Amino acid sequence: MTTVKAYKGIGMEGAIATWYARNTAQDRNRFVDTARLVTERARPGSEILEVAPGPGFLAIELAKRGYRMTTVDISATFVRMARENAEKAGVTLDVRQGNASQLPFADDSFDFVICTAAFKNFGDPIGALDEIHRVLRAGGEAAIIDLRKDATRTDIDAEVSKMGLSWWNALVTRWIFRFFLLRRAYTREQLERLARESHFQRCQLLLTGIGSELRLRKQ
Repeated sequence: MTTVKAYKGIGMEGAIATWYARNTAQDRNRFVDTARLVTERARPGSEILEVAPGPGFLAIELAKRGYRMTTVDISATFVRMARENAEKAGVTLDVRQGNASQLPFADDSFDFVICTAAFKNFGDPIGALDEIHRVLRAGGEAAIIDLRKDATRTDIDAEVSKMGLSWWNALVTRWIFRFFLLRRAYTREQLERLARESHFQRCQLLLTGIGSELRLRKQ
């Protein structure tokens, strides 16, 4: 059974994308921690694809660690930002615009695929998983890290407090988490079902703070 979401979340263009980028830039520790998780699974020098990278902060962090990074985002604003941020950081990113369920890459192109904080907004989640499977090389792995449905209000408040935001931006961020993002998030059972119905067929699911990490491998 194919799962399709009619509403794909807030459109990340223009002023909204700028606000998001400005706030996430203050939480560099998050990208460092995620990069560390990737380095535990991806061999040095691997070709890595980041799906929905936003302003590109994680991809830049991974490029600094010697990985050959490619990104793809549906937002034209984020594509421009990622290119500009990579240039400022002095690293090379292959930045593309495209849809997660129709990735603009050949089969067997990457060793590892990472997607953070975006999967819950994909209109065709199984299509996106199948595309990630297609572009991975045999034995390649993927990590999908996102908010989980059962994150509590206390957990969210604690997470936002670590982001270093102004009181106003922290208030808005908490509101977005509670009234938009949690509604889009998946339960553990839903994520496991999506993985089973995709070409991956199996997964490992780890809980990480207010989120979960879906680990996938192309057999």
